[in-house]
Amino acid sequence: MRSAYLLAASAVLVLDQITKAVILARFSKETMIPVIPGLFRLVRVENRGMAFGLLADSSSGFLFGLLVVLSVAALCLVSFLLWRNPLSPAYSAAGLALILGGAAGNLVDRIARGKVVDFLDFYIGSYHWPAFNVADSAIVIGAGILLLELLGIRRPSL
Repeated sequence: MRSAYLLAASAVLVLDQITKAVILARFSKETMIPVIPGLFRLVRVENRGMAFGLLADSSSGFLFGLLVVLSVAALCLVSFLLWRNPLSPAYSAAGLALILGGAAGNLVDRIARGKVVDFLDFYIGSYHWPAFNVADSAIVIGAGILLLELLGIRRPSL
């Protein structure tokens, strides 16, 4: 069963890196392609900061090092949680696998490029959510799965 979770985490990592490579190869920083006008577009944003663009304007080497250390620590913690109990509920392990793959994807970006590439851009009128990527999506979905487990909300049995 562990190999299935490793495969899921690896799939997230690979999909994340492929989508970012396509964006880097085909989009300039000014490119904006409306997919659903007034709601969703593809863009190229290079985020040196944290999630959702926090501290993105900082050029501090300390921030870069801190984010790499925090990412590695998160990867170690999630790996430990995922592998320590192979009998944990499958949906909890799936959530951890999504988080693991997403964290790895963003860490690869940060180490290889010094920044994380974001490209999914949602907005409604003047309300604009910060651009994000496949890795961020996997992390949020994985965290949502874990939150549902923590709250005791389970899929109804058939």
